[in-house]
Amino acid sequence: MLEAPPSSPLRELLLRSSTQLSESLATVPYTPHRASNISVKAFLEPLLLPTASVKDLALACALLCSSAFDHSGILSWIPSHLSSLATSSFSELSCAYLAELGNGNRDVVVPPEKRLVLELMPEVLPLLKERIQESSINKSDESDEFSAASARVPVGFAILAAFQFRWFITQVDYPHLGKLCGLVIPCALTAVDHWSAVVKGQGMISLAHIGRNVDAAELGGYVDAVLDACCQNTASDDEIWHHVVEASVVLVTLTQRSNPRSPWFERMLNEFISHLERQPRNKDRRIAWLRYADSLFNGVGLVLLAHFRRILPLFFQWMHADDNETILLVLKCTYIILRLTWIRNSPFIAKLVDELAVVYKEAALRTAREDIRANICQILILLQESKGLHFDAAWDKHRSDPDLTTLNLSLSRSSNTKTVPSEDCLQQGSVPVQ
Repeated sequence: MLEAPPSSPLRELLLRSSTQLSESLATVPYTPHRASNISVKAFLEPLLLPTASVKDLALACALLCSSAFDHSGILSWIPSHLSSLATSSFSELSCAYLAELGNGNRDVVVPPEKRLVLELMPEVLPLLKERIQESSINKSDESDEFSAASARVPVGFAILAAFQFRWFITQVDYPHLGKLCGLVIPCALTAVDHWSAVVKGQGMISLAHIGRNVDAAELGGYVDAVLDACCQNTASDDEIWHHVVEASVVLVTLTQRSNPRSPWFERMLNEFISHLERQPRNKDRRIAWLRYADSLFNGVGLVLLAHFRRILPLFFQWMHADDNETILLVLKCTYIILRLTWIRNSPFIAKLVDELAVVYKEAALRTAREDIRANICQILILLQESKGLHFDAAWDKHRSDPDLTTLNLSLSRSSNTKTVPSEDCLQQGSVPVQ
């Protein structure tokens, strides 16, 4: 346990920091969030008493600092000046701790803030994991439902613990986080398995951070459990679905990148596509998926051919969406898919060419028309070079369309010079959208 010796500079700093935070907290008006069944302010106050330990102050700072990343509203009452004070207090505490207690185990590679977090984790994470689990549903008990779980222990405590856990995890990055996988992953899995969307969301953010800051080998025997948790959560609430998509793509590409035919790639693609097929008009969900899908597509590679019959119909629909972002993302993903597969002898070639011609003309009324048309031009040139006569046959019906004169000129020049993309395309906008 990390303890500050009596009458030491560290103890004096603990007292001063706790007092400053406590006095600032006392001046902040507070009304409990309508969805919360606990008082967050009352939860913080005992952590800031004059007798506070290093762990207590760290837990209080973790929660106060989390207010900047809270979209649920539970921590929205915490003003930015209090959050900033907590950040500076933890930084000072870390430096003081390192100077007074950390000299015997000094690691010059690890910054002071990370050193204290790393030393606190073995003590703090089991506590947070237990707090999250207290209001979880016991899946082995069919009678254990949300209300029963929440009545047992208010879910608000799990929500606060999830924010604290996320904060601690995101303070540590590569290569230090990988050494703690056996400690952090069980807590993350407990969070993503919780019935509360807020708790689940913080768990997914934590998993995504883990996936970006560890080596695949460091996940060890947790790989299947982590990927299964991602797949199980593809039907999550709208407010956290983008976190589920991000964590899922980051982790499956990290762990399965050497095996395009991995059953995990297959399952994850099917889970997401099935969900999107049920809600194709949900703008937020399709955009969240399209933003991360390129990594998934690159991981699967040529195996994407097996998914054309489900992916491309969605793309054809989204190409005519009301928002520019969806269209640009779909065109970017379409180009990636074609580049990875060269579309072989797919019956979708003619349909794709027709849809792109329509979208090119529709772009005349859009503010992003230059970027849209540049992306379409690039896709058609790729099709032209990869499909040859098949493309010519599909494009033949559009050659005389007066609204496609500029596009026809670009394709003709590309055919003559064999360059991808053509100069005309580059002049029309950034290609492809990043």
